[in-house]
Amino acid sequence: MQLHRLEVEGFGPFRARQVVDFDAFADDGIFLIAGRTGAGKSSILDAVCFGLYGGVPRYEGGEKRLRSDHCEPDDPTEVVVEFSTSAGRYRVTRSPDYERPKKRGGGLTVQPAAVQLDVLVGGEWIGLAAKEREAAHELDGILQLSREQFLQVILLAQNRFSEFLLAGSKDRQALLRRLFGTERFEDVQARFDERRREAERALGSRLATVAARLDEGERIVATGQLGAEVVAEVGAELGAELGAELGGGTADSTRGPSEPVAPAVTTEERLARLRQAKARADYRAERRAAERADAEKMSSAADAALSALRDDQRAQVERDRARAALARLDAEEPQIAQARAEWENARAAEILRAPINAATTAEAAAVLARNVESRARTVWEAYDIDAPDLAEWAEERTRQTGAWERASQWELSAPQLDAELVAATEALDALLLHREESEAERRTVPARLEQVTTERDEARRLADRADDLASAERAAATRRAAALEVARLEAELVVADRALADASAMLAGAQSTLAQLRQRRLDGFAGELATALREGEACPVCGSIEHPAPAEHADPVSAEDIDRAEAERDRLAERERAAGDAAASLRLEQAAALTKADGRDAEASATEQTRAAEALAQSRSAVERVRQLDEQRDALIERIRRLDDERDADEASLASARETHALLTQRVDETRAAITEARGDFASVAERLAATTAEVAAAHALADAVAERARRDETASIATAERDAAIDESVFDDVASVERALRSPSDQQALEARVSAHSVQREKEREILFDLELRTLPEEPIDLHPAEQESQAARRRWTTAVDEASRATAMAEQLGAAIDAAASEHARTADDAGEYEVLRDLADTIAGRGANTRKMTLETFVLAAELEEIVDAANRRLGDMSTGRYQLRHSDALAARGAASGLGIVVFDAFTGQTRPAQSLSGGETFLSSLALALGLAEVVTARAGGIRLDTLFIDEGFGSLDGDTLEVAMRTLDELRQGGRTVGVISHVEAMQEQIPAQLRVRATSEGPSVIESR
Repeated sequence: MQLHRLEVEGFGPFRARQVVDFDAFADDGIFLIAGRTGAGKSSILDAVCFGLYGGVPRYEGGEKRLRSDHCEPDDPTEVVVEFSTSAGRYRVTRSPDYERPKKRGGGLTVQPAAVQLDVLVGGEWIGLAAKEREAAHELDGILQLSREQFLQVILLAQNRFSEFLLAGSKDRQALLRRLFGTERFEDVQARFDERRREAERALGSRLATVAARLDEGERIVATGQLGAEVVAEVGAELGAELGAELGGGTADSTRGPSEPVAPAVTTEERLARLRQAKARADYRAERRAAERADAEKMSSAADAALSALRDDQRAQVERDRARAALARLDAEEPQIAQARAEWENARAAEILRAPINAATTAEAAAVLARNVESRARTVWEAYDIDAPDLAEWAEERTRQTGAWERASQWELSAPQLDAELVAATEALDALLLHREESEAERRTVPARLEQVTTERDEARRLADRADDLASAERAAATRRAAALEVARLEAELVVADRALADASAMLAGAQSTLAQLRQRRLDGFAGELATALREGEACPVCGSIEHPAPAEHADPVSAEDIDRAEAERDRLAERERAAGDAAASLRLEQAAALTKADGRDAEASATEQTRAAEALAQSRSAVERVRQLDEQRDALIERIRRLDDERDADEASLASARETHALLTQRVDETRAAITEARGDFASVAERLAATTAEVAAAHALADAVAERARRDETASIATAERDAAIDESVFDDVASVERALRSPSDQQALEARVSAHSVQREKEREILFDLELRTLPEEPIDLHPAEQESQAARRRWTTAVDEASRATAMAEQLGAAIDAAASEHARTADDAGEYEVLRDLADTIAGRGANTRKMTLETFVLAAELEEIVDAANRRLGDMSTGRYQLRHSDALAARGAASGLGIVVFDAFTGQTRPAQSLSGGETFLSSLALALGLAEVVTARAGGIRLDTLFIDEGFGSLDGDTLEVAMRTLDELRQGGRTVGVISHVEAMQEQIPAQLRVRATSEGPSVIESR
């Protein structure tokens, strides 16, 4: 995998879009990411990780601060990563979710996270995915590395690979598990443990089931009363042990304190005795079944006799009821005859209802028509008009109103017409006034154009000096900054000189202390040797075995004291060198600043800059003034053109307005004459038209009323004649007798229903009584009590027999089921026990228990093999780094206090020939060992991921702990890493590395707050 390009905007410390072109460093092969602490060096790697995987590890578990704090609400947040693999070249564009202003209304809303994955095909970017889940799926196949693997093999943060070296077995196992995905082996272990537990539960359950089935059979025997000899034989064994395979038992609680314990009863013996009890239970069930059949026959006979007697009793009661009902119906016969006559008269009168109603309605309509004619005649006579023929008079008047209708419309529109005339007059006056104003403006605009042109030329001459004034202002600003830098460096130089003097004094004191200790060490050698002398042993100096006067060791100084003093001397010497370098650097910076200040102090340079800025501001404002004056000049030229164009249009509009005014004046005069003629003696045409319309309406109303009255009289006469003829043909004498006989439809239905119901009921009761009289039933009431008692007694005997038979059968079946279940479960116990032993041994081995003396789980065993390869790969580099002194070794030594083993790392020191813990290494040695281990880990992980190629590598910090020689070793390692076209990025603030690595990305925090990325 190779990174080509990174773009960040609104991310971390970067507000404006920053672009990093990694391809620019391909020729160098190694580049440095430098900058002050907190400027944002590591944020470049955060952006790469976020773009590829959508997350930044150091922000997880807390507040997500991906969006830059320097962003304004409307600023976007986006990361673009362009990379290539063997499958092609790809680009990921990703944004986190963040709050932004709402597009509509006030307040903020959450801008959702977004991602876009593109592939380069034929020089064009083609979209692959635009959703989070789809992009993650595509990237898994493209990158072939999980995020943990990517961070461990490409983004090598110093704390990560040092943690891997110094971690305990548990922490190292957690990291290796994430890198190699060995969780599946833990799942295998869990599945085997679960299978062991299931087998153990199954075996225990089966043993418990056997015991429970036997207990259940013995309980059935003890409570079923199968015979005294069986109860005594089986019941006496209920407290005995169930057998050795069921594990223990309890003694018979009935045994006395001095009686011996009964021998254990095996499962086979218990089954044999239960089978004997089962034979007796079957015999008793057969006997109880025969008794139940006899009782059932006797109960059925008693029930049949009771049922026949009950049937005779019901027939006797029904016969007496039918006799009483028939007598009641015969007594109601006179009322039924009267109802039948009333119903028949109503049916006859119903035929005459329509003729009577028609005659009544026609007579009422004739009376109403005569009243309407009388009122219409009164209204007409009020007009006092002599009209022999009303229809002809009304037709003549209607023709006259046609012309008056048009005049009435003109009369209504007269005010609007007058208003149109007034508006036309006003429009004509306005056009005349506008023509005069346009002519006046046409005379003044050229003078204004000449004035604006003059002002524009003067402002342009001032604006043309903007570039020169800007250069002068920048030069003044540079001199002022340099003058301020001179003042700052003078103060820092005083402090640096003081620190150098203090460091020199402390170094001199340390050198004096070291010299004194060395002298005391030489003076005390004799006493130190004397303390090691033993009686009978040779002196290491003279070889004598006698020691008559050994020297005293009064002022002991050990070699460790000398080493500590030398280390303190070296530390203070390094401090003095650093203080001297700092002071020298400040003097060089001060000299450079004095040159840039050009002899000006801070006050003079500030005054000079202020004047230059004011002149530049005036020139820049003149640029804006030129633009405004150009706009005014263009507007005036356009105005002159428009005034010329408007002159012809004004003349045409004026002619049209004059013509419209003349036409409206003529139309108003003609309309007024027509209205006066149509009005006549009335106040208005509408009033004359309304009066005439009312007269015509009265004439029409009177004519219509006369015709309607004649028609209604004729209809009434015909209806009356038809009614009288119908009554004459009926059984009734007159209209009054018909009306008395009429009934409503509901009343007729009620009468008919009453007559029909009585007839039907009487016939029904006669049929019922006839059949019952044929049975010759007794007249005295039948007594059911004796038969009921006999039936109940027989049923009780049958129920008792059924219960006894059911209990006997159920007990035999339960006992048989318990015996069969116990025998079946007992037969399968041996198989389950064997399977349990196999699963238990296998699960203990996989989980690091039992015979697994190293306490290594299956997952730890697999990871130990991976760790061996990682250590071998690391030693290929560590040997060169440590000039053959150190080697890492994988340790599978048994951990203390029963902890898991197999993932230990120790360091072999060739100088001593011994191994020691990695924690005993110095800072520089730890860094080199950690770097070698991280590179070895990267090789193994990439090989497991399909042998992918790592063309881009980042190493974050850690170089500050190295001395000059060790740093040189680290640089040689980095040179080896870039072989084969690989590009290595190093994050460090160590000055020596900045000198050795010319290709650099510098991250600089601006004075406004946000950081920027500069390439060198």
